[in-house]
Amino acid sequence: MALLPIQNALLPNLKPSPFLTPKNPFPLLTKTHKKPHSTVTMMSMEAGIGVMATKLGMMSFFEPNGKVVPVTVVGFKEGNIVTQIKTQATDGYDAVQVGYRRIRDRKLTKPEMGHLNKAGAIPLRHLQEFRLQDIEGFEPNQKLDFSELFKEGDLVDVAGTTIGKGFQGGIKRHHFKRGLMTHGSKSHRQLGSIGAGTTPGRVYKGKKMPGRMGGTKTKIRKLKIVKIDKDLNVVMINGALPGKPGNLLRITPAKIVGKNIPKS
Repeated sequence: MALLPIQNALLPNLKPSPFLTPKNPFPLLTKTHKKPHSTVTMMSMEAGIGVMATKLGMMSFFEPNGKVVPVTVVGFKEGNIVTQIKTQATDGYDAVQVGYRRIRDRKLTKPEMGHLNKAGAIPLRHLQEFRLQDIEGFEPNQKLDFSELFKEGDLVDVAGTTIGKGFQGGIKRHHFKRGLMTHGSKSHRQLGSIGAGTTPGRVYKGKKMPGRMGGTKTKIRKLKIVKIDKDLNVVMINGALPGKPGNLLRITPAKIVGKNIPKS
């Protein structure tokens, strides 16, 4: 007990430790107390419900003031139907599962057909989830209309698979500079040194080297919706989108921290 006033006098700015006892007046010197490791995995939260679409190609769009804007034309096949609603009670999180692109029954397995039949939906090729903060207002077999969810001028995030380039060298894959192309140069497009010899005697992980390029999932954020054409059932989005024409795209409201996504 005699050590407690001494510790308070020497360390007046420190808050009293919950582990401070007469038998252990200096817990930091005798034992380290760590918080239990959290095993909770946070999933990506969307700013709102989205839809799936098909990339059709690119074109130039003339605005009323005469400005030319490069846009990607996005079309919609049959689908964008709610196939399942996941809740905190049943699945541990809130999400809405959406199906896209109708196909023949024989293209799906019996478990897949049973899952869709449970919701009363047609056979669909693609199923994706949209994790939301609020799932009220959604029901199975509900049809999602793009024009009801978005309007011209909105910002969206578009995700898809990029065009695969195959095995490429360092210049094309990582934008390396080449060597001299003259006769005396012995390093034209070669990679060059990839590390020291004796120390460390190995190649560091993550070293930029030749390899597979493209064919990966990517997301382009905050693209503007230029025009929504209900007659043609297409949408024009400013800029380039991932993949070739016919590629599957995932369109969601743009995440803006502090506006539709909490800062924490």
